[in-house]
Amino acid sequence: MLLPLLPSYELMMRFSLFRSFVLLSSLFLALFLSACASPQLRGTGDLGLVIERASGSVILVDTSKRAPYAHIEGLGDLSHASAVYSRDGRYAYIFGRDGGLTKIDLLEARIVKRVMQAGNSIGGSISQDGRIVVAQNYTPGGIKAFDAETLDLLSEVPAEYAPGKFSKVVGLADLSGNRFGYALFDGGEIWVSDFSDPKHPKTQRYPAGMQPYDGLVTPDGRYYLAGLFGEDGVSLLDSWLPEQGTRKILDRYGRGEEKLPVFKMPHLRGWSVAQGRAYLPAVGRHEVLVVDMDTWKEVGRIKVKGQPVFAMARPGGRQVWVNFAFPDNSWVQVIDTLSGKIVKTMEPGKAILHMEFTPRGENVWISARDDNKVLIYDTATFSGIGEFAAKSPSGIFFTTRANRIGF
Repeated sequence: MLLPLLPSYELMMRFSLFRSFVLLSSLFLALFLSACASPQLRGTGDLGLVIERASGSVILVDTSKRAPYAHIEGLGDLSHASAVYSRDGRYAYIFGRDGGLTKIDLLEARIVKRVMQAGNSIGGSISQDGRIVVAQNYTPGGIKAFDAETLDLLSEVPAEYAPGKFSKVVGLADLSGNRFGYALFDGGEIWVSDFSDPKHPKTQRYPAGMQPYDGLVTPDGRYYLAGLFGEDGVSLLDSWLPEQGTRKILDRYGRGEEKLPVFKMPHLRGWSVAQGRAYLPAVGRHEVLVVDMDTWKEVGRIKVKGQPVFAMARPGGRQVWVNFAFPDNSWVQVIDTLSGKIVKTMEPGKAILHMEFTPRGENVWISARDDNKVLIYDTATFSGIGEFAAKSPSGIFFTTRANRIGF
């Protein structure tokens, strides 16, 4: 028996409903697939990165999960590399040995932009307001300022310390008022450049001493210190009272004693402040210097296993962790700042290059370059609580640096 024909308007209504159903289904499927493809929703407060120095790549890590979550390649020569962060912790700026400056999005796990800004570079910094990224360069000697959003070049300050003579720049650190302090290794000077007008910086010059090799700023942003390689001592500038000029502190440490060969330059950037004292690695000596920060005079020396490279304070200041230059670079020692004594000596792995504490200091992450591993330790018990593979890991940088002066 033949079915009665439906009126044409009813056919049209049913077809329209069917078409709407198909369209909605397609829309929901697209949204579902898009959600699956989007990066995992994260905060930035416990993220960070590990430099893989031999392969020009970085590992993005989650410090709460104690694990990597992404891998990014194509960053050039990272044999000497450092990183700073945007104020919100979302973007990392990587300064490579080859002069490359790379901006990375930690949430989308991708390179945002990369520029080749110099021939030989060893680090950089970011301004107090987070708008200016500055690179320090060996070749050509000087600093260059970039827009943090676009990486467009804003200005540069050549490190011409004498007519036609340019110096390698070291120890770049951010100061208040969008100023930057840095040292001229060849020129023996400390310079402070004011980028209040980013396209027209103003620079003041101060004498430092022979071969300043690195620099740092105190956690309150007041004092800039440059360690001297060519002579004993440290040059100090009060950035709140720059008209007073520089003065030399610790100018007698090691004097009159036989100096040891320096296998690796110590890094002041990882220095420690605890209980009103500063802990500094001594150049060429198996010692960590203890300095009273009120008088800037040496108040003690702590004998350590080798030539210290980093002396880094655990957040809170109870401990200072120290690693060493070759041939003792498989060791790490821990100083208790109350007693001033070494409370732990450990051998985590081969070629320990860097350490970084989690935001509140309950864990420390350690790079073991020649073991191709990153190791994680509990700072209270000194027990290993995790590790993961990395290709020749070196620098470890967590986003907590975004909110610290001089980091």
